[in-house]
Amino acid sequence: MNTLTLNPGRITALGRFELTLLVRNRAALGVALMMPLLMVFVLRSSLSGVEGARAVGEATLTGGIGMVLLLVVYMNLVSAYVARREELVLKRLRTGEARDTEILAGTALPSACLALGQIAVLAVAGAVALDVRMPQNPLLLVAAVLAGLLLLVALSAVTSSFTRTVETAGLTTLPLFLVTVLGSGLFSPTDSLPDLAASLCELLPLSGVMTLVRAGWSGGAEAGDLLGAGLNALAWIVISVFAVQRWFRWEPRR
Repeated sequence: MNTLTLNPGRITALGRFELTLLVRNRAALGVALMMPLLMVFVLRSSLSGVEGARAVGEATLTGGIGMVLLLVVYMNLVSAYVARREELVLKRLRTGEARDTEILAGTALPSACLALGQIAVLAVAGAVALDVRMPQNPLLLVAAVLAGLLLLVALSAVTSSFTRTVETAGLTTLPLFLVTVLGSGLFSPTDSLPDLAASLCELLPLSGVMTLVRAGWSGGAEAGDLLGAGLNALAWIVISVFAVQRWFRWEPRR
């Protein structure tokens, strides 16, 4: 996979093409755009009058960030990569001047921008509606979100390699989705689990990212925990990028 030099212009052009296809699917786009606001209003109603609602609301908002990353970036991109591969779009693009990384990045650009916009709306509107404090370490939160974006773009490309059709993408993305929701601490820290289970869950792909997201919002994390979370995220990014280089398919599966 040739990745020596990237051309922002080509990535942007490919992103505009992918955005056009995304906008044509108005039903999916409408659901994606409304998800953060809908989540805020549902949470506001369910937490009204509950003891410790602020703490629960804060935990739920950080979990919501993880859900946006999973739904908008990972699950959406797996379908996009598979669809472009089966339609021979990736193969045709690869015969032109665009490099492999530019093609993958351009395809991911609309989903990544949409996810960033949703997270911004969720963070601001959610904090106001749920009466929780704003992020205590915004720079760490931004770094965690960007690391999550990069990781899930790479993981979506890897997953697409083992996905035969767009229709089966819902099945191939389900394992990572369930493992992340249940074990990576989206809505509660992994240290609330038994010691052995917590240690295993800390090794999952998004566990490091979610630890950094919570630390960026709530603050107070110890340096050792942040270092471990950062190393986890970095390791999974490196593993995922290697897997993309090794196994990503540019032509239809036969």
